[in-house]
Amino acid sequence: FMVTFTLPYQLRVLARHQPKAIYNGMFKVASRVLKDFANRQQQCEMGFTAVLHTHSRQRNLHPHLHIIVAAGQYNASRQEWHKGNKHYLFNAFALAQVWRARMLETIKQHPMLWLPNGIPKQWVVDCRQVGYGQSALSYLSRYLYRGVLPDEDIIKVTNDTVTFRYKESKINAWRTRTLSTLKFLLLILQHVLPKGLQRVRDYGFLRGQAHALRVRIQLLLLNLLYLMPPLTVPIRTKAIRVCPCCQHEMACVGVSRPT
Repeated sequence: FMVTFTLPYQLRVLARHQPKAIYNGMFKVASRVLKDFANRQQQCEMGFTAVLHTHSRQRNLHPHLHIIVAAGQYNASRQEWHKGNKHYLFNAFALAQVWRARMLETIKQHPMLWLPNGIPKQWVVDCRQVGYGQSALSYLSRYLYRGVLPDEDIIKVTNDTVTFRYKESKINAWRTRTLSTLKFLLLILQHVLPKGLQRVRDYGFLRGQAHALRVRIQLLLLNLLYLMPPLTVPIRTKAIRVCPCCQHEMACVGVSRPT
C-alpha cells in the first residue's frame, strides 16, 4: 500500500520558514498515526518506509509524505505473521482526521511554529493498494535521485529567464513554465532540505536495527523458522565508575570548568 499525507496550503508558509521543525513533525505524526491504527486493529507491528517530497509537478512548494506500507504485520507475542487484506489497509477519511488533529497539536506545542489563519477542516490523506510495491518504489526512487528538476527538463535559458517543462498529471501532457532567473532560483532553493534532515526513514520491522526480526519473518513465511535461534533482547548494563582508592562506586555531583 501507499499512504500519502499532505500538508495543506495554509501551513506551507511554515515549511518555508521553519522547514526542519515542520518536516520532522510530519514524519513523527504520520508514523505514529499509522502505528496507532495498526495497534488498534491487531496489536501487531507493521513495517513501512516514509519518503518526503516537497514540490508539486510545477515545482511549487507542496510538502507531502509518501509512505510504502507492507501488506502484513508481525505479532511478536505469538511469533506469527498476519497477512493483511490485499485491497484495504485503513480508512483514508479517518486517517485524515487524526492526521489533522495531531499535526495541529504538534505545531501548537513547538516554540518556533505558529498556526496561521484559515486552516481547512478537511485534510487530504490518500491510501491505495499498489500491488507488490515495486512500481511505487520505482516511482519514489526517480524523485529521490534525480533532484528537484532534472537537467533534461530545462529547455531554454536566456540572460533573464529560465523555461522548464513538467508533465500535467490530469491530462498526461507536457507543459512549460517560464520564470525570471531570480524567481527560478528562489523556486528551486525552497526545496533544499536543512542539513542533517533525512528524506527517507524506515519504521517498524523495516527499521535498520530490526535485521534479525526481518530474517525471522522471512523464515516464518518460508516455514523454516526452526533454523532461526530465538530472539534475545540485549541487556545493557549501567556504566559504573569505581573509586581508585576504596573501590566503591562513585556518584557524579557536578561538573566544573577550569577558569
